[in-house]
Amino acid sequence: MNKKALPRVSTGVEGLDDILLGGFQPHRLYLIEGSPGVGKTTLAMQFLLEGARQGERCLYVTLSESRDEMEAVAASHGWSLDGIDIVELSQVEKMIGSRSQNTLFQPAEVEMTRLSELLVSEFDRVKPRRMVLDSLSELRLMAQSPLRYRRQVLTLKHHFATSNCTLLLLDDHSGGHDSHVHSIVHGTISLQRVPLKFGINRRSLSVGKMRGSSFREGNHDYLIREGGIVVFPRLVAMEHAGSHDKAVVQSGNKQLDLLVGGGLDSGTGTLFMGPAGSGKSTMASMYAASAAAAGTRVLYFAFDEVVSILVNRAREMGLPFDEMMRSGMLRIRQVDPAEIAPGELANDIMQAVNEQGVGMVVLDSLNGYVNAMPQEDFLHLHLHELLTYLNGKGVVTIMILAQHGLVGPMGAPVDVSYLADTVFLMRFFEARGALKKAVSVIKKRSGYHEDTIREFRMDRTGIVVGEPLLNFQGVMTGVPQFLSGHSEKASAA
Repeated sequence: MNKKALPRVSTGVEGLDDILLGGFQPHRLYLIEGSPGVGKTTLAMQFLLEGARQGERCLYVTLSESRDEMEAVAASHGWSLDGIDIVELSQVEKMIGSRSQNTLFQPAEVEMTRLSELLVSEFDRVKPRRMVLDSLSELRLMAQSPLRYRRQVLTLKHHFATSNCTLLLLDDHSGGHDSHVHSIVHGTISLQRVPLKFGINRRSLSVGKMRGSSFREGNHDYLIREGGIVVFPRLVAMEHAGSHDKAVVQSGNKQLDLLVGGGLDSGTGTLFMGPAGSGKSTMASMYAASAAAAGTRVLYFAFDEVVSILVNRAREMGLPFDEMMRSGMLRIRQVDPAEIAPGELANDIMQAVNEQGVGMVVLDSLNGYVNAMPQEDFLHLHLHELLTYLNGKGVVTIMILAQHGLVGPMGAPVDVSYLADTVFLMRFFEARGALKKAVSVIKKRSGYHEDTIREFRMDRTGIVVGEPLLNFQGVMTGVPQFLSGHSEKASAA
């Protein structure tokens, strides 16, 4: 579709304007639909408040709520409806009258006629540039037949949309769901709420159609907060493609850097994979501290542990996380997977990269990231877009994935190894009556890496990486065998 510049009317919601490539086309009819509680009224108020801010006349027609209820909703967000004309429920009831007063004609014939007269007279009096009709469910129930309902909506469209007015029709699907309005309006926006068994409800919106205009397709997460709806447009990595200078981030441990071919390259994603307690977060902390010390801003997302424990462990290893956090080179954000949507997390990362110059992002761990997903099947697509975006910005991304089990075959909640450019694999193994740790790099797309398996241990100085385990076989199975003819070099002294 031709993406030439078209005049736009801001929706009052920054993220929604981004999805609509600037906002609504003016003087058109739009449908905002969704079940009760998804935020239709809040979105409509933001649309009118934006118009009032620009000095436009605005009209809100509510067929199911009183002015007091409308003002209470606005007050909960810290808004004032001053400057917005409101046709409230009491005016509608007074104009239409009760059904008991009508004995000759069908209620639909009388009530629809009177309501139409009220709407037209108020519209002609106010002459709004923006108008909201809340809601179509009342019209549908009042019309009692699809034909009369469709004709009434067409009449409103002709009168309002041809008078330099942008009109939003709200529909909560009470009384049934039909497609009559979909074929009449210029565009449709659907709001959905998906309740989970635990945690916040997931809310997302999608644009069904927008005649004569491009828009961002797909589902976009949004939240309802004090201050209105906040929309997080779906990340499309190719829209942010760019170039960057190649750089290498080292861990500060010579043997570990040799294992990975010198360090982690900028614009790549690295996966630390292994069982719980095998040192994944410790290694990630070393790279984060080294990057921050070298002048790279680091954003660390902690899904699985509180910030104080993470900082204390770094302190015991001699990593100055406290000082780096005070200087702003390191920011640790504790994330509750039950309280965040995937789109919100991606939006936070984008803002950190674009506005704060973050050069390293740590996701600790992907197990928590999986739990933040409405459906686990979407994780691959979310991570693919996120990693492609970060790689294009030259950001070093570190992901941690805890596998199930301690020794032997291990599983993982999701396989993302194919998305990572570099993969570290950690394992426990038994030797001489002790439980030891081994590390190997099994993949590095951006360059050379060792194919050896090295033992490592953790102490108060950090990680100590030993020589390659040349005299062992089967280390990654957890129960290795000594090879005859080799002297033991397993100790990582």
